[in-house]
Amino acid sequence: MDEMKKTLLYEPKNGYDRLDAAERMALEDYCRGYMDYLSAARTEREAVAEAVKLAEKAGFTDVESLTGPIRPGQKVYWSNRGKALLLAVGGKKPMSAGFVVEAAHVDAPRLDLKQLPLFEDTELGYLRTHYYGGIKKYQWTAIPLEIHGVAALKDGSTVEIVIGRDPADPQFVITDLLPHLAQDQMQKTLAKGVEGEKLCILAGSVPYAGEGDGRVKLAVMSLLNDRYGITEEDLISAELEAVPAFEVRELGLDRSLIGGYGQDDRVCAYAELAAILETENPERTAVCILADKEEIGSYGVTGMTSQAFEWFVEKLCGGTCTLQESFAHSFCVSADVTAALDPMYPEVSEKQNAARLNYGVGFCKFTGSRGKSGASDASAELVGYLRRLCDEGGVAWQMCELGKVDQGGGGTVALDMAMRNIDTIDAGVPVLSMHSPFETTAKFDCYMTYKCMKAAYNARG
Repeated sequence: MDEMKKTLLYEPKNGYDRLDAAERMALEDYCRGYMDYLSAARTEREAVAEAVKLAEKAGFTDVESLTGPIRPGQKVYWSNRGKALLLAVGGKKPMSAGFVVEAAHVDAPRLDLKQLPLFEDTELGYLRTHYYGGIKKYQWTAIPLEIHGVAALKDGSTVEIVIGRDPADPQFVITDLLPHLAQDQMQKTLAKGVEGEKLCILAGSVPYAGEGDGRVKLAVMSLLNDRYGITEEDLISAELEAVPAFEVRELGLDRSLIGGYGQDDRVCAYAELAAILETENPERTAVCILADKEEIGSYGVTGMTSQAFEWFVEKLCGGTCTLQESFAHSFCVSADVTAALDPMYPEVSEKQNAARLNYGVGFCKFTGSRGKSGASDASAELVGYLRRLCDEGGVAWQMCELGKVDQGGGGTVALDMAMRNIDTIDAGVPVLSMHSPFETTAKFDCYMTYKCMKAAYNARG
């Protein structure tokens, strides 16, 4: 009976029951690199900048230098306005045979400063924000914040602004009510307890010397001018993001978990980036996408609905085939995170089909919500193909879905890729506390996702 069960029944196993000493060392080494990347990549711009540094070190050159179709083994990249990145390694087969593309996103939920953010109230200086992506607003109060971004000046130059990352820098906070006076607030739902317009960042309290109104606002602006040479009008053409100031840390007494901001989806972005940097002579051209704007629908020139992807692939084809021909023979792994089963909140998951920490990369046949609305829904053949790739590559994997059928749901760039006639399936790292200021992943799953991405790039077929 035991042998029959082993042969006929599917029984997932905890990943640590299969690791030997050598692979455990490789896992730790990979995760150190990932944690370093996550620490440096606090915004989508920084994530792209760090990735470009790693790519150039690995021998990638700007795609603008490409003449004709990409050659076998040739490595190119294109930074799309500094906020999205595409990389490719030329395959042995022509682009007409299709390519293997892995698509993750490097934007994350955050607080954007409004275009006119600075104001004063009761002799305190504040910065107004507009939240970006799906957040629980109450999670962003009473935590340390940093400000990262750029200000574009009228002369065409840009000024990089980072406040709070350096240990010598001040940091910021959004205040919350003390429980003694929060009786009315605590009667509200979590969604209504903190309103979006109250997510104002405390920026200063010392007034500028002299008489008149607005002295604290003037003092704050004066400090920004001293440090960066900007005026309040320059903030109109600035992109400034408030992000959590928490350090990336190992979690748990056994150090088996990683805690940090922005793991959705930089954990998968780093996995596919690390995989393509190690890819040398694939059968089919390998393409890596670090996209922007996924958290707000993938719109915009740096999002996955943009024609920027078509432009890049057309450069790789070099006139040897049509885009449609190349797309039709291609395969995409939409590398995005999935929800991990949380034993503290089991009511939102259906355990048999929920991703579990330490069980490997999670395959999501479909995302969307309720009746699979907004999903690309990968074919059975595609799921079978990915199973084979992972089994041959020694990759621990699990099937999963994003919560119970009627509970809610979410989406990825899989829909955008599938609309281009590219076979697409979601695969990524299970995450606890997704979209919070401090998300949790398991080292084992991070490593297995990287191995999955590497196996897909180096597939024989």
